[in-house]
Amino acid sequence: MASSSLLRRAISSAPSSSFLRPISARLFSSSSDETVLSIETSVPFTGHKIEPPSRIVETSPKELLSFFHDMALMRRMEIAADSLYKAKLIRGFCHLYDGQEAVAVGMEAAITKADGIITAYRDHCIFLGRGGTLVEAFAELMGRKAGCSNGKGGSMHFYKKDSRFYGGHGIVGAQVPLGCGVAFAQKYNKEGAVTFALYGDGAANQGQLFEALNISALWDLPAILVCENNHYGMGTAEWRAAKSPSYYKRGDYVPGLKVDGMDAFAVKQACKFAKEHALANGPIILEMDTYRYHGHSMSDPGSTYRTRDEISGIRQERDPIERIRKLILAHDIAPASELKDTEKEIRKQVDDAIAQAKECPMPDESELFTNVYAKGYGVESFGPDRKEIRATLP
Repeated sequence: MASSSLLRRAISSAPSSSFLRPISARLFSSSSDETVLSIETSVPFTGHKIEPPSRIVETSPKELLSFFHDMALMRRMEIAADSLYKAKLIRGFCHLYDGQEAVAVGMEAAITKADGIITAYRDHCIFLGRGGTLVEAFAELMGRKAGCSNGKGGSMHFYKKDSRFYGGHGIVGAQVPLGCGVAFAQKYNKEGAVTFALYGDGAANQGQLFEALNISALWDLPAILVCENNHYGMGTAEWRAAKSPSYYKRGDYVPGLKVDGMDAFAVKQACKFAKEHALANGPIILEMDTYRYHGHSMSDPGSTYRTRDEISGIRQERDPIERIRKLILAHDIAPASELKDTEKEIRKQVDDAIAQAKECPMPDESELFTNVYAKGYGVESFGPDRKEIRATLP
């Protein structure tokens, strides 16, 4: 075991802006002279018809600090969205992701933008992880033209095609067959990439999920089904809705892996493992054991079907951001004051983005007719008698 002085000497030669002290006594050096750290996941992985990956995950001080920053940014964005909704600046449905940030951040750390992601309606942080901006997110939430879906999708329909984020979807479970279709295209075009199709435990009993999984297994598609199990489908506990809540085993003939979805490094390791498996062998299911702090949506207080003690207990024992903070502080990577400064700067970034989004105009009235029909086909709008043409749509 290396001494702390040895670790400090190893780090001191690196630029202070990029590298700090490591979180593990196991220290390696890569060809690029970047310090490589080795840590252990919070709990072991549990496999179904597959040998689980190692609990030892390689990372770096730079990545560790980026995890803290990115999850803190996601958390602050969702808290701000809560306030905007209560101020009636966000209308309609709004499902927040606070508590589940480790899934978004860990997944991104294991893949590239060539890989696809498709999810349900709890999609704000996935969009941010794919490279979306705060202004695009808040503008979309408030129905503004500068939003990622031009202000026409709202909270449930974020989208970023250039990063292969194929959206949030409002119909429960409907994104899973679409994600398997994206995986089919990737295999057909020999892209060497995979698609992650995310769904909640509330969607895990959908028939379309099993139909899509069946054809994906038949054709060995590079599809990774990710069940974000936050243990409540709306207000229904998983044990009341599922005879078998071991969702990673639900594929039967398809391998599965249960993952601590509150540990960003466990998620990273699992997604890296799943990508390698899917490219070589076809689909796999990942069950992320996670938790949402807010209710199902903003109309749900989230405290009628679970106790406040349960929520606060998860916050104290398993919070994904606090786990990273504790690792940073315990191993003297950065002082607590520096992390506080990071959070203050994030708060300012979020406030500035909200102010900018509020100044963005609403979509033009003509946008009501766009993105409905394919362009250039002369689609016509008739009156009720089907004789009088009222308009020719673009």
